[in-house]
Amino acid sequence: MIFILNKSNTIGNQFLAELRDVSVQQDKARFRRNQEKLGEILAYEISKTLKYTEKEVQTPLGIANVNLPDDQPVLGTILRAGLPFHQGFMNFFDKSASVFATAYRKVRKNGAFIINIDHISTPDLDGKTVIICDTMLATGQSMVKVCKELIAQFDIKELHIAVIIASAEGVEHVRANLPKARLWLGAIDEEMTSKAYIVPGLGDAGNLAFGEKM
Repeated sequence: MIFILNKSNTIGNQFLAELRDVSVQQDKARFRRNQEKLGEILAYEISKTLKYTEKEVQTPLGIANVNLPDDQPVLGTILRAGLPFHQGFMNFFDKSASVFATAYRKVRKNGAFIINIDHISTPDLDGKTVIICDTMLATGQSMVKVCKELIAQFDIKELHIAVIIASAEGVEHVRANLPKARLWLGAIDEEMTSKAYIVPGLGDAGNLAFGEKM
């Protein structure tokens, strides 16, 4: 199952456009906040798929019957670029626990690279709905590797993957390797450079959000 936000005309398209716009994205605070807003929008969309039970809520004047989620999903992100996007999910799923993973590219002499996972910090995910979010999905290798590490450790009930901009190749890689995962995307771009940067994409999300790293 794949949900693509920009297939519909919503205010989310404005936040996507500002993230891409080189004249706007130099404002780091605005860049981070636009990621956060898109996290909130996709969190709302995912919330429609959760299971709910009717509960009674005492008001000053009586009893209100409200459908409330049975449990909160666990939220995860891959450091560092995904942190503002993850914050948007936390704003809506404000009782959720979180998973944090660190991953990096190890480049070989021929220019090819492999993905190494440094560390994963996670609560118990047995029987949980898990949402892993990241700003960009280029080759999809980092996302697949992190998710497979979690699946190997825990009996996850449902896995959702949320991304602001994905490459077509990355989407196919995730679907081939994580067929049961549900994908929630802001947009899909068709091209990637030889160095695995998405085109047109938006550039280096981590640098734009937090400054260039050495």
